[in-house]
Amino acid sequence: MKHTISVLVENHFGVLNHVSGLFSARGFNIDSLAVGETEDPTVSRMTIVATGDDRIVEQILKQLNKLIDVITVEDVTGDDMIDRELMLLKVSADQATRNDVMQVVNTFRAKVLNVSPDTLTLEVTGSESKVDAMLELLRPFGIRETVRTGVIALSRNRELKMPPSGIAAEGPVRKSASKKTASSSRKKAVSKAD
Repeated sequence: MKHTISVLVENHFGVLNHVSGLFSARGFNIDSLAVGETEDPTVSRMTIVATGDDRIVEQILKQLNKLIDVITVEDVTGDDMIDRELMLLKVSADQATRNDVMQVVNTFRAKVLNVSPDTLTLEVTGSESKVDAMLELLRPFGIRETVRTGVIALSRNRELKMPPSGIAAEGPVRKSASKKTASSSRKKAVSKAD
């Protein structure tokens, strides 16, 4: 089963390596991983999509929660969520095929970013299945290049929030002190919770 995991982490060097290392150490493949800064520049949000059984995902969530740099983790798979992926692609489109390619582009509400005599560079945003469907319809014309962001997701009805400062009941504590102080406070909070 595919799982979508949202993780808030401290925004500094090495965090991505620690998180992805947990997955690889357990032989658990990551289908997609998207990371970006949040509204707070000291915090990044990771959206991880991985395929595996519930037991393994539960273990990984517990291990992620133990990492000092991780603020909060949630498996949002069962949530009513909005998920999107961005794909840029370059497709062959000469005079003979350009109108047919444009019909596909218009059907999927994609954008034309660049036009050359023999190619079109396109942008499509949507669910993973929409992006896959457009790719399949354009394949007969000749796909030259593609790049995909991976899935990003937000739950419709709840927010992935940082625990309130100073409250250790729900997991790690994030303080506005130095990273070393915040990390050691978070580590103590996690060990007390165990």
